[in-house]
Amino acid sequence: MRSTLNGCDIAFLCLPDDAAREAVSMLENPDTVVLDTSTAHRTAEGWAYGFPELSEAHYLAVRESKRIAVPGCHASGFIALTGPLVEAGLLSRDAQLACFSLTGYSGGGKKMIAQYEDPARDPLLGAPRQYGIAQVHKHLPEMAAVSGLSIAPAFCPVVADFYSGMEVTVPVFASQLNGTAEDVREVFRRCYRGPVVRYAEDADESGFLSAAAFSGKDSMEIGVYGNAERILLTARYDNLGKGASGAAVECMNIVLGADPVTGLCL
Repeated sequence: MRSTLNGCDIAFLCLPDDAAREAVSMLENPDTVVLDTSTAHRTAEGWAYGFPELSEAHYLAVRESKRIAVPGCHASGFIALTGPLVEAGLLSRDAQLACFSLTGYSGGGKKMIAQYEDPARDPLLGAPRQYGIAQVHKHLPEMAAVSGLSIAPAFCPVVADFYSGMEVTVPVFASQLNGTAEDVREVFRRCYRGPVVRYAEDADESGFLSAAAFSGKDSMEIGVYGNAERILLTARYDNLGKGASGAAVECMNIVLGADPVTGLCL
């Protein structure tokens, strides 16, 4: 989709990777701002990574760039949790991490939505299903590169029988940190003050964390749980919101010089 807003020529690419690359090569106007929602350009040189909350540099890159890659849904949570800690020196760039991500089935697109909503569906769809088991998921390159990690995480995505919502968890041992859990919390307090991404203390539901808590919203909640030895870093959001279209709209607002939350549901 291509449109002109406030005198700014903007192209939204919602295409498979190869088609997205081809579409970019066909653009003739150098002033056209491209927002690409595919995987094609998320680690490409010259492209801004569309997660402005990561740092002032990321915000400015989105504001000033003509080429913006909208983050992947699973990757958004992992990067939000690990990127600031690597930057602060609390996590080593060589840290070997794991990532567990629980998502609603809408992230699988039209085909998966039809499968889950079919009255005669396979009974196995009634229980959570792990996928990406070959450890070659398309989000892995950006998860490592944007976080500043030299090693991609062991990634365990799980799709379950609910429409939308996402919960990403990165477990770490205290021995993996160059600091304490309180140091981690302090980094998140400074980095994520809202309105789109915010750190929250004790935001669980009586000891539970629902992956559907932010369904229908464009915001993200960052949390730190566990104890002095084993720490859980968590991010909850909507795979279709901050994990997809909400992130694209936020980036568009920044490009246009508008309030970043214009049109978002927080």
